[in-house]
Amino acid sequence: MQRVLFHETVFGPIRSRRLGLSLGVNLSPLDGKVCSFDCLYCEAGYNAQGPGTTGLPARADVAHLLDEKLRQMREAGEQPDVITFSGNGEPTLHPEFAGIIDDTLRLRDELCPGAKVSVLANSTMLHLPRVVEALLRVDNAILKLDSAVETTMRALDRPASPAFTVAAVVERLAAMGPRIIVQTLLTRGSHDGAPVDNTTPAEIDALIEAYRRIKPREIMLYTIDRRTPEHSLEHIPRPEMDAAAARITAATGIPVQVSA
Repeated sequence: MQRVLFHETVFGPIRSRRLGLSLGVNLSPLDGKVCSFDCLYCEAGYNAQGPGTTGLPARADVAHLLDEKLRQMREAGEQPDVITFSGNGEPTLHPEFAGIIDDTLRLRDELCPGAKVSVLANSTMLHLPRVVEALLRVDNAILKLDSAVETTMRALDRPASPAFTVAAVVERLAAMGPRIIVQTLLTRGSHDGAPVDNTTPAEIDALIEAYRRIKPREIMLYTIDRRTPEHSLEHIPRPEMDAAAARITAATGIPVQVSA
């Protein structure tokens, strides 16, 4: 079974395709996965591997480890371009997520004021005002919308809650306005004998309508570039990604960043 990638709370820095030199913060267990999605493409593996034994990191520990790492980097003459919350699961599930964001912004301002703070989130916790308020305080709230077609979203992202729907998440994203970035992974393949494909013209049309409603400041389109739990999923070629991006920008006026 494919398993979690990150065994530290603060990891890197690593070179991100989309964000530059990124110092990562993992608010999930170090030996397991806690997520409200169970995506077919998740590089950290399926949720079936379990939450592990270490539990979620305490707020104070996250702040201490981040402070220590940023001071080490500064002494070495190195600065991150971005501090990125990602890791082995969904960061906004952490019960102290908002306080951890406050700590991170304080440390950023003190130790690396040129760095951005980014959160890669799957949009499942936007019903909580404290999560939305925290996301609106960071520089880059990068929020997932992989498909605007309900059946495709459920097949690809496999949300844990039946209450999570495309219609609801589009409205919650739209309520956050132009401060956010919407992130969409494009892929195709199959799972348990059923096709999964969010690259078709109908899928792109549905995404365009959703993007028009949300009005994000930017859209990030990307595709898989590492091994995924569902091995049939395809890396989408760069020309196809660029064509989708051009179509989206022409229809919405929203800039699209492509990683392929």
